[in-house]
Amino acid sequence: MDSRDIQALTAVKLYYGEGLTQSQVATELGVSRPTVSKLLNLGRERGYVRIEIHDPREEASETATQMRDRYKLNDVRLAQPARAGNAVLLRELGRVGAELLDELVVDGTLLGVSWGKTMYSVSTQLKSKDVSGVEIVQLKGGMSHSDKSTNDIRTIGAFCHAFHAYARTLPLPVIFDSVETKRIVEQDRFIASVLALGRTVDIAVFTVGAVDHDSLALNLGQLSATEKDLLVERAVGDACSRFYRADGGIALPEVDARTVGISLSDLRRIPTRVLVAGGAHKAAAIDVALRTNLATHLVIDDATAERLLALDSPAAPAAPAAPGSPDSPDSSTPSPATE
Repeated sequence: MDSRDIQALTAVKLYYGEGLTQSQVATELGVSRPTVSKLLNLGRERGYVRIEIHDPREEASETATQMRDRYKLNDVRLAQPARAGNAVLLRELGRVGAELLDELVVDGTLLGVSWGKTMYSVSTQLKSKDVSGVEIVQLKGGMSHSDKSTNDIRTIGAFCHAFHAYARTLPLPVIFDSVETKRIVEQDRFIASVLALGRTVDIAVFTVGAVDHDSLALNLGQLSATEKDLLVERAVGDACSRFYRADGGIALPEVDARTVGISLSDLRRIPTRVLVAGGAHKAAAIDVALRTNLATHLVIDDATAERLLALDSPAAPAAPAAPGSPDSPDSSTPSPATE
């Protein structure tokens, strides 16, 4: 440890431990006030000091109670960003999501994980927990055919590091070029075992995305221009890369049939389903996901929760009927998809 680190340690002890002002710390150390600011930053970077903020509104508020009642959820946690901006929102959603998972994961938990910017934010803010026998299962393929990254491997790796867990990964694209190719790949013993494991996890943590031409899910090099246009026209959101309409039905069955990963019907069978999502642009996607019973636990920002509560309260869409039946949302388009 060099003299700069020792000075930083002294500064953080005086400032955070004894409550001195930065000017007082500067006097004690015989340095300038700007130097004290740099030393405090160095102390935070080195991990000499950890700042934890407990906002009681995240767990107990009228908004959280109303959201639980409206969507019949087991638990709702509210992120409270201190200022506007997508980066701040993602960081707060990730932090609150990580705290909830820390409470839920115990010895022997089989944890299914999706990917995306929100999931990556959750993964980077997980704290190490002394548990054993945990396995992390990737719920959908994550390889990209474009310059866009899903961060799926980094996300899975961070989850494994936090929970001292073994990874079960899907080193595949999430959408194949053809149904035939997907079926052949899914017959592989290793791939089949990971997909089967994903359907039996104890906890699934995932996000939902809005559907527009800039969406990550539409820009991985796996969809044609026509398919992108149709999804933007028909879909309100996606969960685990399963694109759904406002009524909860699959938006484009021919794409769904080429998708590798957990289906929405299988997702609903997972005992604990943690949805982490926020932002006004995702409000419709979140609303439909909740009304169609995709989640049991929700992490959302306060502003988006208030937006959802201000919506009319339509009857929840009926659970999708079997494909091909008269009541199926997709009955007009024969498809081997499960939704």
